[in-house]
Order: sequence, then C-alpha cells, then structure tokens
Amino acid sequence: MLILLLGLVLFLGMHSVNIVAPNQREAIIAQKGEGAWLWPYTAIAGVGFVLIIFGYGIARQDPVMLYAPPTGMRHLALAVMIPVFPLLLASYLPGHIKARVKHPMLIATILWAIAHLLANGTLADVALFGGFLVWAIADLISLVRRPEKNQRTLPRTPVNDIVAVIGGLAIYAAIVFWLHQILFGVSPI
Repeated sequence: MLILLLGLVLFLGMHSVNIVAPNQREAIIAQKGEGAWLWPYTAIAGVGFVLIIFGYGIARQDPVMLYAPPTGMRHLALAVMIPVFPLLLASYLPGHIKARVKHPMLIATILWAIAHLLANGTLADVALFGGFLVWAIADLISLVRRPEKNQRTLPRTPVNDIVAVIGGLAIYAAIVFWLHQILFGVSPI
C-alpha cells in the first residue's frame, strides 16, 4: 500500500503544482527554459505513475475491504462511465463539447473516479480513485479561480464533437467488452 501511496503523492503532486503555485511553471520556464520544467516534471510524474500501477497491483493481492458495494452499483458505474471517453477525446478535439464543459478532462476524471468508487470498496480502490477524485475537484476549483490562459488550439468544429463522441463510445465499448479484462484482470460486466 505504501508504494501506491508514494506513487499517488509523486504523480498527483506534480500535477498539483498549478493548484498550489500557479505561476511556478512559467517562472521556471522563463528563467531556465522549457526543458528545466519539462524533464523533471515528466520524470517525477512518470515514476509516480509506475509506482501507482505497481503499488495497486500489490495491494490487490491482499485486499482490505472497506465496504462491499451492492451489485447494482456496477451497473450504475457502467452508466457513469459512458461520457468519460468522449469527454477525454473532446479535451483534445476543440468543439462545442469542450467549449461548454470548459475542462472535459477533469470532468472525465471525476466521473471515472466516482464510477470506480461505486463499484469497488477496497482500501487500495479508495486510495487510488479517491485520490484522483480529490485531485480533480481541487484542480477544477483552482482552474475556475485562475485567469484563463491563451493556448494554441485547433479550430473548433462540429466534426471534432462527432469524432469525440463516436470515438469515445468506441473506446468505451472496447474497454467494457474486452480491454478491461485484459489490462486489469476484471471484467466490468
């Protein structure tokens, strides 16, 4: 469990720099160049990600049950997951979805975490999915309070929305019916 927690601290900690120090990234880049920020950020977040995967795998071998979700929660979790992948794709494909939702990746992360907390009740699940849920909510709140940045993006088109929805639903179907079992050893259905 310690490895999972260390991974969460490293991964979510690096992704929380803009929450606790909104101008830190820009200050480092202005002073030392983009590589001075990008390389340590990527290395620390990458190590954290590997530790999350490894630590979660170890924790699943000897699970500590905190709660036993009723069977119906799995069905609800499947329903909550439906918009997750379209939202993830919409975060990279500017369209009306991204314009209306504003932060589709964070909303997708929140829905993903909630769905998994509905269906899973071990200590490792609560640490992993609860950690991501708390982080995504904190980041969403901080983004609302921060001034919006001018970012280069692709032009907003309805085609991007169509690709996000169809592609996202295809990814959802592949994960539910096939990949989740292969990647995580558990079928969601």
